[in-house]
Amino acid sequence: MTRWEYALLVRRRRLRPSTGGLEITYAWYGPDGSITELDPRVKTALAYLNEVGKLGWELASVSEERMVHEAMEIHRYHLKRPLPRSSIPRQLPRNPAPRSRRSAS
Repeated sequence: MTRWEYALLVRRRRLRPSTGGLEITYAWYGPDGSITELDPRVKTALAYLNEVGKLGWELASVSEERMVHEAMEIHRYHLKRPLPRSSIPRQLPRNPAPRSRRSAS
């Protein structure tokens, strides 16, 4: 059975009230929980997707959200890639046993 790790590329586009122009930002949410802000002047969303595709990432789904009252739209590109066999845990980590509470008498 193939095990996967997941990441997220987020593109935000919003209207700048001060200038009336559009501001575009990108962020990469890595499988380790890290967040990396990406430079929108360097690449487009498609260029970023092609770049991570070369690293083994596969586009799993896309979602879009428009917020009219904030003049913003968000595109989320959900990605996945197979985990290397050496990093697959044999079993899920277990939660520690709950502590018993003593009542003060």
